[in-house]
Amino acid sequence: MPPSAVRTLRDLIYWQYAKIISDSAGIGKSRYGFVMNRFKKLQSEEIFWNSIREYVKEREVTHRCAFCNSADELSLEHLFPRHYGGPDDEKNVTWVCRSCNSSKGSKRPYEYWATQSGLEAAKYAMPRLVEGKYLKFLYETLSKPEYLDFSIEKIRQVICPICNIAPLCENQDTFQKLSPLCLDGAATLALS
Repeated sequence: MPPSAVRTLRDLIYWQYAKIISDSAGIGKSRYGFVMNRFKKLQSEEIFWNSIREYVKEREVTHRCAFCNSADELSLEHLFPRHYGGPDDEKNVTWVCRSCNSSKGSKRPYEYWATQSGLEAAKYAMPRLVEGKYLKFLYETLSKPEYLDFSIEKIRQVICPICNIAPLCENQDTFQKLSPLCLDGAATLALS
């Protein structure tokens, strides 16, 4: 569960991105004070995330799987699956190896990491490049139908009743609680 300061999907995106900033600074994703400081700066627009940063990072790590760092049999992977309406553009693709591509299948990023290694891995172990690109994609995707300001109450009313990730949420003890899985569910609804 994110801290009580995280009340909306927008906040959740900022919280996850604040952890990326903290990790990139060499402090790690679980240093609460630093992460909270960056979260508040993202909220107040004191810090703006740079839409180019992930593309630059991706170019720095060419010929490597964005998930496992392997160099074997790379192909383009849609972060948010086309099966659920994910677009076929540079904001939604990254290079991955055949093994990771097969293992991910049509799972959304947080769903994939949670099924592989649990929700804690989804919150703390997703590779920086993948999560950074995905969070920016989510922000743009959830802006259009104005889902960014959905609170947990609104998520329970609108998203949870029709979300196909509910069994995973129940398994991870996050059903009807704010978690990164809500981002996958909201994006699925926004793109359907």
